[in-house]
Amino acid sequence: MNGKNDADEPVDKDRRNFFKFLGVAAIAAGGIGALRGVLENVSPPITSAFSSFPTLLLYSQAGKPIGTSDLKVNNSTIVLFDYPLQNEPNFLLRLGDSSNNDQAIDPTTVTIPATGKTFKSSGGVGPYKSVVASSAICQHLGCIPPIIHFYPPSSSSYPGKVHCNCHGSTYDPYKGFAVVTGPTTHPLPNTVLAYDSSKDQYSVTSLVGPTIYGHSSDLSGGSLLPSSTYTEITTLTPTS
Repeated sequence: MNGKNDADEPVDKDRRNFFKFLGVAAIAAGGIGALRGVLENVSPPITSAFSSFPTLLLYSQAGKPIGTSDLKVNNSTIVLFDYPLQNEPNFLLRLGDSSNNDQAIDPTTVTIPATGKTFKSSGGVGPYKSVVASSAICQHLGCIPPIIHFYPPSSSSYPGKVHCNCHGSTYDPYKGFAVVTGPTTHPLPNTVLAYDSSKDQYSVTSLVGPTIYGHSSDLSGGSLLPSSTYTEITTLTPTS
């Protein structure tokens, strides 16, 4: 399955769309912006297929490559980019400790509770090895930001975790986005980043871990991104 260590059963189209409908209903109270995002995710996709993951530069909406200074440590604002297909949001996080100092994130072995299998997380990149990324689609029923988001270590709720307010699933970005609390039984797929220190630029190269929620394959079943060379960063304000 595209070189990923995952034993998920293929999800047929009807079942996938049914569960995504449930996800829409579950977060309707979260606001028009969140509902619109989920509806876009539910829309019948244009079938596409890749032979391999594309490598794309991360760009700002102003048309400039993202550098380290553009990323705030423990940012409470949700920073997203689409990958590998349109309407497939991914978190971009620069992680730090409780004093907002960069914290190096080492690759680690992550367990998939649903299967008992494991995969190796990608770890952090950048000058401090603190920048990580993952799918931003909850692995339980497909809820998306701003309903699911990162809570900084200083937060009184879910400090240092990615938490989904749909049904309570929680993930640890410091440990490969591993499952902390259910009902999810799958970690968030890790989005693999690369860093060019000579240009202070970040690229996205692939995914590791379980398949993105709602897909039988990460590289098919959706619409191609507008550009084949870069993907744009966007931001959202989290819900409480």
